[in-house]
This record gives sequence, structure tokens and C-alpha cells, in this order.
Amino acid sequence: MVEKIYQTANGPIHYWFSKAGGSLALVFLPGLTADHRLFDKQIAYFEGKYSIFVWDAPGHAASWPFELTFSLMDKARWLDGILTAEGVEAPVIIGQSMGGYVGQAYAQLFPGKLKGFVSIDSAPLQRKYVTAAEIWMLKRMEPVYRHFPWKLLLKSGTNGVAVSEYGRQLMRGMMAAYDGSQERYAKLSGHGFRMLAEAMEADLPYQIRCPALLVCGEKDRAGSCIRYNKAWHKNTGIRLVWLPSAGHNSNTDAPEQVNMLIEEFVQSIGSQIGPRPQGQHKF
Repeated sequence: MVEKIYQTANGPIHYWFSKAGGSLALVFLPGLTADHRLFDKQIAYFEGKYSIFVWDAPGHAASWPFELTFSLMDKARWLDGILTAEGVEAPVIIGQSMGGYVGQAYAQLFPGKLKGFVSIDSAPLQRKYVTAAEIWMLKRMEPVYRHFPWKLLLKSGTNGVAVSEYGRQLMRGMMAAYDGSQERYAKLSGHGFRMLAEAMEADLPYQIRCPALLVCGEKDRAGSCIRYNKAWHKNTGIRLVWLPSAGHNSNTDAPEQVNMLIEEFVQSIGSQIGPRPQGQHKF
């Protein structure tokens, strides 16, 4: 993986890219406040098999300083700019939490480019899935993160998203980048949730027209992720796989299972073996 920088009017975006044979490229998008290390287990497994992309999302970790005035659609456009510059013609977006929302924004803007979409503990972006109260709260999270005691925030931010020791230690390490700068963490989190609420309020179709897979940990306690995924599957028929031993960061709690699911999914796209199994499944 080679670290590179993509310049925007808001600031630099740091990303890592590895070119391999074949047309498909795996595009890993971490969730809010996480960085590229979230997918370490996936990068180690897939590097050399496919072209691989992962970034520190705008405003996160190495992609700082960054002006927090952008929208979810801006993130999707920057992502496309990077992929185009790298010659990626067949991206398969694998987004965890906020990364899954970026993937849906990308599908809205560039429906013909996306070859596959894997949601890991994310949720649908359509307005119909969320209540007015949930949107109201999303817009007002910055003060919560600013005034919450940092030690408690660090504990809840690690134990609340992962159930495995590896997953918790990894998240703790990623949150350490904001240790001593809670104001930055609060602004980043608050902006991310407001950006998400505004994208939902736009009430766009956000249809996934490519092959897709939903993955969710049965121990996911982040918001209403489990409820959202049940409704998402019911309304779209997209295959949903439950991971009994995983929390919100499924790919760190159950990396072997997630890697296998991604591999099977990508192989089905590449070989065009026909329709994928539908329904809900436990791994």
C-alpha cells in the first residue's frame, strides 16, 4: 500500500492504494472518527488479490487540517476524483457505518460506475427509514461530544462499537489521535452527523442498482443499526448476514468471517455466476 495525497479546496485527503491485476478494486471506507487502520485485517487479507483503496476520510487522522464545510455528496465526488486518478474503473465499495453512507451517496451520483456495494454495520440513507426526532438529534450532537468527560467518551467510544479485545484496542488507538483535542473530536463528530441528517433530508432515491450485501453484528448497539438493517433488507431484498459474535465494527470483531463474505461476494461479481442467495442469514 502506497500513501498518497489528493488535494481539495477544503484540505488534503490522505489515502492508501495498491494496484493489482483484474478490473475490480476494493474501496474500503471507514466510519466516523475511525481511520484507515479500521480495515487492517481486510487489507492484509486482500492485498495482492485485488486493487485496494482505503482512506483517512476528510477531517480524520492524517487528512487534517480540513475545513468542515463539506457535504456527503462532496465526499462522494472527492472519492470519485481519487478513483478516477488511480484508473479504477470497477469499484466495489465496502463501507463501515458512515462509510456505507458515503457509498450510497456515490451510488446516487455515479450509478453506472459502482460494481458492488457491501454495507458493514451501516444503514439506509433514504429519509423514510428515520424519524423526525432522530434527524433532530443528529443535528445537535456536537455539544454532547464537547461537554462529555473525555475519559467516559473514550470508554464508550471503544466498548460501545466493538466486543472483541482487538476491536476495542484498535478503536482506542484511533481515538487517541484526538486525545487532548476534544474540541476537534466534537466538531468532527458533530459535522459528520449533521452532514448525514442533511443527506437524509434531501430525500433522494439513493438506490443501490449494483450487486449488494448487508452485514451487521448481532451485538451492534450503535443507534438503531439493527432495526435499520432489518427494514433495509425487508424493503429491498438485499441479502443480510448477521454475525453473532460482532458489534458495530463487525470487520474488527469477526475479521475472518467478514473477509470470507467479502471474498465470496466479490468472486460472484467477477465470475457473474448468477443471482446471489437472498434472505437473512447467520454466519
